[in-house]
Order: sequence, then structure tokens, then C-alpha cells
Amino acid sequence: MNTFVSYRLDQSIATITLDDGKVNALSPAMLSQIGAALDQAAADRATVVLTGRQGVWSAGFDLALLRGGGPDALAMLRGGFELAERLLGFPRPVVIACPGHAVAMAVFLLLSGDYRIAAAGPYKITANEVAIGFTMPEAAIAICRHRLAPAHFHRAVVLAEVYSPDDAMAAGFVDRVVPVAELAEAARATAARLTALDMTAHAATKLRAREPVLRALRAAIETGAGLALHG
Repeated sequence: MNTFVSYRLDQSIATITLDDGKVNALSPAMLSQIGAALDQAAADRATVVLTGRQGVWSAGFDLALLRGGGPDALAMLRGGFELAERLLGFPRPVVIACPGHAVAMAVFLLLSGDYRIAAAGPYKITANEVAIGFTMPEAAIAICRHRLAPAHFHRAVVLAEVYSPDDAMAAGFVDRVVPVAELAEAARATAARLTALDMTAHAATKLRAREPVLRALRAAIETGAGLALHG
């Protein structure tokens, strides 16, 4: 199997990097490897920095597999939203360093991190399902409603608006924008600061604050209906 995800542990900070040499498509293999890296981070009791390759966080699901439909596509959808669910409830802080474009499912993962830092540049951050002919899944709507600023929710979800990193910060997709050259250090400094939290209180408060979106996600995953891409 090709290796799309690397893991590096340094002083209780686990850096997980997605790099498939292309657009970091969230294929079943990529999703499985991210899950394995999170397993390792949990075992190491590490704060997580999750990032991508230069210029790309991820372009979302493997579109060819998704358009093909059937059980393989449904399994990939389920795996993507199970990963979002896991990030939303991860017991240690999760910092996402977005080095570039973030599209579709990648946006929902971005919204599932605890603190999100984007690189400045000519990058697109967009939940583009409606633009490419898919009805937004209920699971995705729940995540977007949980994190996006109310004034941007309709524009992002129903109108598939494309955001620059700076505009994405105003909308709630990210918390901070920094120059590309400063992204890795900014993410690590944030992770180091968050390691000072009381992790028992952090984990419990995260679950309490996110209980509505986690409940909605779990219901969508269990029934499968909330993952549907067609109305």
C-alpha cells in the first residue's frame, strides 16, 4: 500500500502530514491512514497538528469513486464523516494547519479541528457540493452549522461560495491566517500552548460543547440517510 500519511512525535506534539503527491484526495486508503495516525497520537497522549502538502490541505473525496456510487462510495462517505466525528471528539487538542486549498469534505474536516490556521495565498476554501451537482449531506450541514458564522452559513452551504483564506477567517472556517513560511511554526506554537490545558477538563468540555453536532453526526452515520448526496 502507498504511504500517504506521515507521523512525527516531538515533545508530546504529533504532526500528521497528508501527502499523496497530488491533491490529497480523501480516498479509503488516505482515510484509513489518517485514522491509524490518530490511533498513534491517542496512544502517545499527544496534542495533534494535522496538515497537508505545500499548497493543498485536501481536495476532498476521491471524486471518481464518489460519482461511481454504490457501496464503495457509501463506505468512503461514511469513513470521511466518521473521521470528522473523531476529530470533533478527540480527547487531546487538534490543530489543523491548512497549507492551501480546502474543498468539500476537506472543509468539513477543517471545521472539526479545535484551532485552524491557514496559509495566506491564492487558495480556495469552499464547500462546493452544490456547485458540482451534489445535495449537501445532512452530516455536513450539521458540521457547518456548528462552526460557521451565521451570516456565512447560507452563502457557504447553499450557494457554494468560494472563500480566500482571509475571508474564510471571517466566515469561521479558520481561526487565523499567517504567511506560508510561518504556518508550521505557528501551528506548533499553538499546539505547545494547548498542551498546558488540563486534558481531562478539555476532553469533557469539548464533548459537552459539541454534543448536538456529535449526536447529529452519529445519527447520520448510523442510518446512512444523512450522508446522501442527492435529495
